[in-house]
Amino acid sequence: MNIAGSFESQKLVRFQHCDPAGIVFYPQYFVLFHELIEDWFNDGLRVNYADFIANQKLGVPTVRMEVDFFAPSKIGDALQMQLAVKRIGTSSIGLSLAAFAGDVLRVRVQQTIVLFSLERREPVAIPDDLRRRLSLFLAEETEQ
Repeated sequence: MNIAGSFESQKLVRFQHCDPAGIVFYPQYFVLFHELIEDWFNDGLRVNYADFIANQKLGVPTVRMEVDFFAPSKIGDALQMQLAVKRIGTSSIGLSLAAFAGDVLRVRVQQTIVLFSLERREPVAIPDDLRRRLSLFLAEETEQ
């Protein structure tokens, strides 16, 4: 499935991602998907992620995650990582993430993140400017 309006980034499966069998150790996918979210902030949303955390004192912790693993990935694989926004709430954002190697879907994630004040330790409303940027990545699913 290709998602129109999605953000994409390529990640190389490295030795550090693998178990002794040479395949991606499943928690490493979560690291790769978090890198994708950071890339999306920086390159897709045009929001400097480091500034977002360090100066604006905002974060986007995960509050829900559902994962399906379809096929193993191994060292040397180039993964096409894909992110699309499924839902924008008051403070939460529903994401659809996927990793492909060629046309083979390896992993699919449905994730909910929440805009969170690091100072007050509570969810905060998504500002209009960020909401507008997020809406550029709202998923329009199409079949390949």
